[in-house]
Amino acid sequence: MSGDNATGRLNGLVGIVTGAGSGIGAATAARLRADGAQILTADLKGDVDVAIDVTAPGANDDLVAAAVARFGRLDLIVPCAGISAFAPLEGHDDAYFDRVLAVNVGAVFRLVRAAVPHLKASGRGRVVTIGSTTSSFGDEGLCAYAASKHAVLGLTKSVAAELGPFGITVNCVQPGAIDTPMTAPAFTQMPHYKTFWENKAPLRRLGQPQDIADVVAFLCSDDARFVSGHGLWVDGGAMVRH
Repeated sequence: MSGDNATGRLNGLVGIVTGAGSGIGAATAARLRADGAQILTADLKGDVDVAIDVTAPGANDDLVAAAVARFGRLDLIVPCAGISAFAPLEGHDDAYFDRVLAVNVGAVFRLVRAAVPHLKASGRGRVVTIGSTTSSFGDEGLCAYAASKHAVLGLTKSVAAELGPFGITVNCVQPGAIDTPMTAPAFTQMPHYKTFWENKAPLRRLGQPQDIADVVAFLCSDDARFVSGHGLWVDGGAMVRH
């Protein structure tokens, strides 16, 4: 990220970012660090602190323990790990559907649950989940993905209601079409799909991981201290036309 955007507004805070090996997760970890936070990064691959499958038994408890052991506290969690692939409904076998929900929803739930005692102790805990604008519209070939991201939004709202009395804010960033390693194959194989999203967004471009990371950093900061329980579209205005 550009050093011009660094604020120092997260100085002294500690966080966990999963899915930090590439794309939105990598950009988010870099942005939070630039703002002063100490971040434990996790992914299956890439340049991260902990190589881990977030769906493995006990994985998220281990991540929380590792962050607290290394930094002495935990204030922020941003579960960015996610998977998606285009497949027709008849091509969604049980194993694929279960895997998408395990990564995109189950692991988020388990990381939040494991972090709660430390977020309460923080006195200004922040949870930012990564959803999708597919919570508000349907799209062919994305049944498992859309189901998982709609579940993330519901989880976010319920957790916000439960943890608010402890000074913890919980929000869901809902990206539109973002140019990441996960979406690149679809945009390459179906250039008309890329063009559709570029034209749908009034800003006339795909989003970049940094566009999401900057919003996550805001939601983790004291500037967003009275923002909780929301799903926030970050989509270049595309959803005004849904």
